[in-house]
Amino acid sequence: MKFKYQARTKEGELQAGFVDAGNRDAAVQILTSHDLFVLSVTAAEGSHWYDIVSDILKRVRSKDLAIFSRQLATLLDARIPLNSALTTLQQQTKNETLKEAIGQIAQDIDGGLSFSQALEHQGTIFPSYYTAMVRASEITGNLNEAALFLADYTEREGNLASKATSAMIYPGVLLGLFTIVGFILLTVVFPQIEPIFQESNVSIPWYTQTFLAAGTFLQKWWPAVIVAALFLVVLIADYFRSAEGKALWDEGTIRLPILKKVYIPLLMARFGNAMALLIHGGIPIEQSLEIMSAMMDSAPYSEVLKIVTEDVRQGQMLSESLARYPDYFPELVSQMIGVGEKTGKTEEMFSRTAGIYTREANQVMDNLVDLIQPVLLIGMGLLVGLLFASILVPLYSLTASIQ
Repeated sequence: MKFKYQARTKEGELQAGFVDAGNRDAAVQILTSHDLFVLSVTAAEGSHWYDIVSDILKRVRSKDLAIFSRQLATLLDARIPLNSALTTLQQQTKNETLKEAIGQIAQDIDGGLSFSQALEHQGTIFPSYYTAMVRASEITGNLNEAALFLADYTEREGNLASKATSAMIYPGVLLGLFTIVGFILLTVVFPQIEPIFQESNVSIPWYTQTFLAAGTFLQKWWPAVIVAALFLVVLIADYFRSAEGKALWDEGTIRLPILKKVYIPLLMARFGNAMALLIHGGIPIEQSLEIMSAMMDSAPYSEVLKIVTEDVRQGQMLSESLARYPDYFPELVSQMIGVGEKTGKTEEMFSRTAGIYTREANQVMDNLVDLIQPVLLIGMGLLVGLLFASILVPLYSLTASIQ
């Protein structure tokens, strides 16, 4: 989402322009991180629904982001300067949105911004954890290692999403066909057979009455129903783009039984891998945890990690502090870190923890993929059966009364 801003530099120079951010608070935070005194920040003119549709059409897939990260790591490992590497990647990238973003990042770096600050300006493309990881690597000086980690992570997330999408193609086609057939039955067939049932005084089941009423309503108001449905979808999407909606979604991913089985292992894998990389780069535990609070890209985890950071600063063991939040950090995590603290192998334990939860996330996703298809097929089969039963049962009663 674009925001129009006015700000002054430390020298008093007036600046105005646009910044991409998830919400107004994030836009202000980006500007202040660039040592600007913010005068005003307002949403750029344009309707919410247009912004949402535009974001969907111009979105950058995890696959494209993973390829960009992998190629960037390779170029940096070959000692190619960052700006030259970005120029090369811009020429090779096929995704127009990502190509434009890379070009803008290179210009921002030429203008004196750091890589992480330039990424913040492209917040709709690069997630907050991506920017936070790059910022941490700038401190440690191991940007190529961070790029490799980000490539691996985005590839894992992309593969999981691809598995879920592939599993939903066949049921999705069936659901679409069922929707079309159901709509035709409700708006064409049911209104034509309703007078027959009424004239014969046949007892009509409650579900047939429901379908008859729905068919009569849709026959008259189907354009309004479609518009209202689209409006509702846009409204919900707009809400979950806001800070409040995102916080609600983040809370749901660690509270709802099915979602938490996928999201918690993913977050633990991110936590373990990133902490291992930060410790390997020589960043103290307290500072690493501060960086992680932004990298987790989850409002509940960010709040918990801020509390944990304060506990560690006051002398408490990290494993003991994490153990106080079993809903966020499973017992295995605090136990593994506790072993690392006692043996002096904290970095190794974080890496092992990440490996465990990466495998768990893959296994859970495979099981869900195997479960989703039969559940959806059974559900649609029951709906189809109910739809046809609502026609056949009254017809059978009508035939029996004639005989």
